Amino acid sequence: MQTRIKGYAARWTGVLLCVLMMIGALSTGAQAASISTVSATISPGITVKVDGVAQTFFSAAGAQVYPVLYNGTTYLPVRAIGELMGKNVNWDQSTLTVSLSGIRTAPATAGVRDADPKQQTIQAQLRPDFTIVVDSTVRSFSNVNGDTVYPMLYNGTTYLPIRAIGELMEKSVGWEAETRTVSLISPGTGGSLVTDADTFDPIEPVPSQTGTMESNTFIGEERARNIALAHAGLTGNQVTFVKTKLEYDNGRWEYDIEFYTDAYQEYDYEIDAHTGDVLKFDYDAEDWSAPPQDTSETRIGIDRAKSIALNHAGLTASQVRFVKADLARDDGRWEYEIKFIYETLEYEFEIDAYSGAVLSYEKESVYD
Repeated sequence: MQTRIKGYAARWTGVLLCVLMMIGALSTGAQAASISTVSATISPGITVKVDGVAQTFFSAAGAQVYPVLYNGTTYLPVRAIGELMGKNVNWDQSTLTVSLSGIRTAPATAGVRDADPKQQTIQAQLRPDFTIVVDSTVRSFSNVNGDTVYPMLYNGTTYLPIRAIGELMEKSVGWEAETRTVSLISPGTGGSLVTDADTFDPIEPVPSQTGTMESNTFIGEERARNIALAHAGLTGNQVTFVKTKLEYDNGRWEYDIEFYTDAYQEYDYEIDAHTGDVLKFDYDAEDWSAPPQDTSETRIGIDRAKSIALNHAGLTASQVRFVKADLARDDGRWEYEIKFIYETLEYEFEIDAYSGAVLSYEKESVYD
């Protein structure tokens, strides 16, 4: 009997030790997940598209808010995403809880776009003490490695990583490095409700004249470019495209295509978006019959012209994406035409090919 009691005592002692170890581990985990201040970057140059439509985010007060980059991850504002999901967004100070629930009846927040948005480094907080609740269900999030990620707080706005946003919206997440575009895309259906059809191609959604979404069958940007190239008698490796845009003009949809060759020949096409017909064609080539002012050795060169334009704009080459850098002859004078994109702004310069003087300068939003 005494031996049995000793056995029970040893067994319960072991259980108690295990419980104490688990409590210690949980306590350590709670201490590790403390509030931390981190350096992040407000990035107006990142475009966010939801099912192909570019989005602009505003705070509840109408101030424009932008994606935030931290540790290689894009964070988006939760309240603005709640609007896109059609849910009401609530903050409970007593429990530090953000909840998304119900069916939103209030209109989308109106705001005014920033005239000159700038990328900037900020100090934000990672908040493991914040709770995210969606339709009464507490949600937690992790990165691709399975590590837990927490909401971010900056200037009164709560942000979540794009992967977490994708989970909330039940959309897949994509990234296009060349255009710095984040895409949230509804997944395709696993099968098809209709099996008796000649084709099963997706229909490209585009904004209508009134800004709503319509389903129309378009030839697509690649087909429009090929039609323009064939009309010009050129191939893709002979030209540089500077514009491919679907536009609604004069009551019809059309692709506006612009490209140029190394021989300073510029082409501008308008292609019917449905039929592929060439609606308008413009060709411009410099007059090389007139002699240059001097030998090419005395020109400043394209690299120097780029530097002059960048210095004038107060930017560096690593901050911009050049879309045009050409030597052209205009009004009897040789000049370099320089165009580049910074964040949401487009800069265009004309630089004197010999003196380096800035002959003209324009800056406008890419949204224009």
